[in-house]
Amino acid sequence: MMRRVVYSLLPIFAFSVLLYGWRSIVLTLTVFLFGVLAEYVFTKQKGKKVSEAVLVTCALYALSLPPAVPLWIAAVGIVFGVVFAKNIYGGFGRNIFNPAIAARLFVYVAFPDGLQRSFLQPWTPGSPWRFGFEVTADAGTAATPLMTMKDGIMPDLMDHILGFRIGSMGESSVILIVLAGIYLISTNTANWKIMLSTLVSFSAVISGLWFAGVVPNGGTVPIGLFESLFSGSILYIVVFMVTDPVSAPKKPGSQWAYGFLIGGVTAAIRIFSLFPEGVSFGVLLGNTFASLLDEWFPAAKKKAKKTPAKKTDTAPAAAGGVS
Repeated sequence: MMRRVVYSLLPIFAFSVLLYGWRSIVLTLTVFLFGVLAEYVFTKQKGKKVSEAVLVTCALYALSLPPAVPLWIAAVGIVFGVVFAKNIYGGFGRNIFNPAIAARLFVYVAFPDGLQRSFLQPWTPGSPWRFGFEVTADAGTAATPLMTMKDGIMPDLMDHILGFRIGSMGESSVILIVLAGIYLISTNTANWKIMLSTLVSFSAVISGLWFAGVVPNGGTVPIGLFESLFSGSILYIVVFMVTDPVSAPKKPGSQWAYGFLIGGVTAAIRIFSLFPEGVSFGVLLGNTFASLLDEWFPAAKKKAKKTPAKKTDTAPAAAGGVS
């Protein structure tokens, strides 16, 4: 299961290299180095080997970061996620929170200036290999779509679908993310109920607020559904992190409720808070209530197995023959 997730992330990583060049490779190697090292320190004490799960955590976390984030911030974040969101609970299978989400939220809250500046780096779609990493004072041409939409500047949807936009390394290409989701569902690696319920809830809240004319906090115009779906990391996190089998609920009913909770909270944070992106907070809140949701909802009923009726040779006996 873990390998399938890594396989599905490879095209997305390759696209990030196409967009951002060598920086994507350096950032990813840094995250893997410190993430695996942190895992090794804990597993060595128990006499165990480093699990493949930490590779998935590192890959998901690295691709959720902007390419120009300082490497030391990326390293601190993955160590926090592996240690305090996973191993402190007893390791793989016992963690309450998704380690990649916890790592991402930690650096966004602890180092907001570093993350904000890394999003405001100059970026030229036509020359990705000449990407520059010097901080620019002109944030208007380099801000993420979620930032510009609040100012009434709507993005080009086709560029968003194809992935030619600024943002985190793995969130841009809608096509690759959707294909990855289809692959994970078809191989029974990801739960489609959680994906669908999250997207339905998010879409319903965003559409309702748009029809009501609600303007995002700090914005000037309402934001429509397609602009919201194709901007930010909502699709990336729905496909790869919301469906985490360890931190998500296990019962069918609770999985639907879990997705509705995450989607609704994500939309509400995007509109009513100063954070342009709210999906990470939505997943963290969903992780918090996952066990409680499993307590509230009944387990799925198991279908009774039909046993073939035993054949009895009664006809000869009834006719006076030998039974």
